[in-house]
Amino acid sequence: MSVENLTAEQIMTRVLVTVTVDESPLMAWELMRRGGVHHLPVVDDDCHVLGILTREDVAATWCGGGPDEHSRRQVGSLLDRRRLPKVGPGHPLSRITGVMLDVGCDAVPVVSAAGRLLGLVTVSDVLRAVAGRAVQGEKGRGEVRTGLFHLNPVLPPD
Repeated sequence: MSVENLTAEQIMTRVLVTVTVDESPLMAWELMRRGGVHHLPVVDDDCHVLGILTREDVAATWCGGGPDEHSRRQVGSLLDRRRLPKVGPGHPLSRITGVMLDVGCDAVPVVSAAGRLLGLVTVSDVLRAVAGRAVQGEKGRGEVRTGLFHLNPVLPPD
C-alpha cells in the first residue's frame, strides 16, 4: 500500500491514556511520565475530546508551588483557546499532515462520526507510516481495537 493511500485509521495510535478536565496537572504529568507519552487527550465523560495536553503545556504552567498546590488545580485550566483540529478514521494522510501544518500542532485526534475519541495521530505515527513501519489495519493483521485508559487517583483519607 502506498503512503498516499494511508488513512488515519491505519496509522493512528489506538491505545491511549486520557484524562478528564477536573484532574490535576500533577496527575496529568505523572500519567504522561509513567505512560511514556507526550500527548494526553483531555476528554469528557462521553469520550469527546476537549483538548490535547502536552508535557510542555504542563511544564509551562508549573510555578514554584509544591505538590499540594498543583494537586488542587485542574487540567481544564491548562487548555488554551487554540484550535483543536480533528479528523475522521477515513481521512487520508495528506489531509492529516495538512491539518497539522496549518494549525501548528504535532498531534490530531481521530474521532468517530459521533465525535468520540478513536485514536490519535502524532508526528511519530506519520514518520512511521512514511518509513513503511507499523501500519495498522492492513488485511491479514486482524482487528485492532482502540483502548482508552482512564486512571483515577486513590487519595489518602483526610
